[in-house]
Amino acid sequence: MTSSSDVRSAARAGAALALRGAALGRPDVPVLDGVDLVVAPGEILTLVGPSGCGKSTLLRTLAGLLSPLTGEVSQDGRPLTGPAADRALIFQEDALLPWRTLRANVELPLAIKGVPRAERRRQAEAWLERVGLADHARQLPHRVSGGQRQRAQLARALAGAPRAVLMDEPFGALDAQTRAGMQDLLVEVLRGTGATVVFVTHDVDEALFLGDRVALIGSGRLTAVRDVPRPRDRTAHDDPARLALRRDVLSSLGT
Repeated sequence: MTSSSDVRSAARAGAALALRGAALGRPDVPVLDGVDLVVAPGEILTLVGPSGCGKSTLLRTLAGLLSPLTGEVSQDGRPLTGPAADRALIFQEDALLPWRTLRANVELPLAIKGVPRAERRRQAEAWLERVGLADHARQLPHRVSGGQRQRAQLARALAGAPRAVLMDEPFGALDAQTRAGMQDLLVEVLRGTGATVVFVTHDVDEALFLGDRVALIGSGRLTAVRDVPRPRDRTAHDDPARLALRRDVLSSLGT
């Protein structure tokens, strides 16, 4: 059985991420301008906007894969100059190594850190149990479903004890039922890790369920950041505050 200490043992304070006066994109294709955004340690911030609005560009900038054209991007008050092991990036495509079992995939960030083999196997198995894949640890990725591959990818990302997890529409290719299950799982497994999460989605309901705050992007700018009513409850369809926020978000997106 997985003890709660197995999961909490790697917990660290979440990263504080910030963009100030930032223009983002590539020199020949600027996408966003004048971005001012602060992501608090340990919060889940969802980014919402239509396709092509710059959500993924903003996420890749926070990951250190793109440099701002102008302005500043920082982590914990220091300039963010490139990728780092304490920021994990999760894509819609699962990106698991096809020749490694699920357990070996989850062990990968631990091996890179030099964790001894027996300990990294123990931690990988603890995370696989945490995401409901204990019985699939020796399976290769092509032998399991898309939802199970995303569970394994989440376990791999969190096994490395990142201080920030940057997620680019990771559940977009899943069917509605599996997607809802992954949303619930994400909230559960993040509990106790301390990680800061920035989650890109074009789905307003997903953004409002997952996010502590939701950032709206459109017309080449970050247009607003809104607090999301809590407690988190998927069945609270008639909550006036949630309905008002949903209408506000949809109106801001022009839908």
